[in-house]
Amino acid sequence: EMQSANAGGRDRPAPPEEERGHAITFGEALAVWIKIALNSFGGPAGQIAVMHRVLVEEKRWISEDRFLHALNYCMLLPGPEAQQLATYIGWLLHRTAGGLVAGTLFILPGFLSILLLSVLYAGYQELTLVQGTFFGIKAAVLAVVVQAVLRIGRRALKNRVMGAIAAGAFVAIFFFDLPFPLIVLGAGLVGWLGGRVREDSFLVIKGHAVDEQTLLAEHWQHTSPSVKRFAIVSAICLTLWWAPLLVLAVAAPGHPVFLQEGLFFSKAAVVTFGGAYSVLAYIAQAAVTDFGWLLPGEMLDGLGMAETTPGPLIQVVQFVGFMGAYRNPGTLDPMLAGVLASLLTTWVTFVPCFLWIFLGAPYIETLRDNRAISTTLSAITAAVVGVILNLAVWFALHTLFGEVRVLHHLGAQLQLPVWDTVNGPAVLLAGAALVAVLRFRVGMIPTLAASAVAGVLFQVATG
Repeated sequence: EMQSANAGGRDRPAPPEEERGHAITFGEALAVWIKIALNSFGGPAGQIAVMHRVLVEEKRWISEDRFLHALNYCMLLPGPEAQQLATYIGWLLHRTAGGLVAGTLFILPGFLSILLLSVLYAGYQELTLVQGTFFGIKAAVLAVVVQAVLRIGRRALKNRVMGAIAAGAFVAIFFFDLPFPLIVLGAGLVGWLGGRVREDSFLVIKGHAVDEQTLLAEHWQHTSPSVKRFAIVSAICLTLWWAPLLVLAVAAPGHPVFLQEGLFFSKAAVVTFGGAYSVLAYIAQAAVTDFGWLLPGEMLDGLGMAETTPGPLIQVVQFVGFMGAYRNPGTLDPMLAGVLASLLTTWVTFVPCFLWIFLGAPYIETLRDNRAISTTLSAITAAVVGVILNLAVWFALHTLFGEVRVLHHLGAQLQLPVWDTVNGPAVLLAGAALVAVLRFRVGMIPTLAASAVAGVLFQVATG
């Protein structure tokens, strides 16, 4: 879609990117990255569209082909592809410093917004305004997740094989509670093996062909890979990633929640293939069931925060970390513990994103149009559809009903709603939001805002 919508931009002659890259001052780039960060609403699709409009169409700092080539690489990585794309292009334009600035600014507005909302949520949840706002947003988020299932499903489930992989992933996580990383690895293995046997059934997601001469003309000198650079980047990034956890293990043994969160979200950072929605079920179930950091419906509140603030949706982990430490502060003040946990979870979630870009980008040309990678990615994306469907069902059960029963039989589990506990207003709000986004194609932000207002009015009316 992006190619066809902007194909006309290629008709205009442009100077070689190497010349334009040297002409772009760091201050000019800084202003542009701030502009992009403040307008990064709407999830990865909207964020990527903003970057494309500004960087390719308006500023013309990078060509269409180079933008799509960078996007293809970021789609292969774990983590938020839009933030990694900003880091990639910032690195192309101004080396490591440019990548650090672009990637950090992309995170900063959302981090500050969710930190403020987390403080209000934890400290002032009893206020009618706060209760009503999150009640309305929680119901509307269900519609957003259902929309994500349909949108990704239309792109990924092109045949019966992909449909079967999605169904298998749903059964694995919903009925057997298999770990999300295991599902991703299993789907990737199926895609790799299946592509060797029936490539036509597994080659669903295909890369964009890039002309060799175009790449040669648009090559930045500092993008050349080297063993020395690989070793330096690995050592620095891995040290930055794991040093805080080692310090916590030694210096704060009386506050185990920090080490638990650091280790858990470090693991989550390497399995977030397919975007934030794909890993949210894994995070939500672990945070609620395994660690007790959140109540079931609170994950929806956190997702509502991430949906309505700029930045990556995976920033919801910050809210999870805040609430986990707020409820288990040890000897610290609960608010201080929550703020420290917000910083920690954000750090271990996004430091790996910089590692993937600074380490892998110089080598990505050798992976262009690799069919084995394409079949593997196709199967993983199909599995992600099943995982997101599980997320939608899980959210619906814990939002629309006050109580859920879990039945166990032959190693499987089945979650069933207690129908006497159905929440009528939540059902009405969720239904209205579904109609708005699916039937009338109302945008995400207006839908969430209207639902929040409706939730406040309901809370005021019912006292």
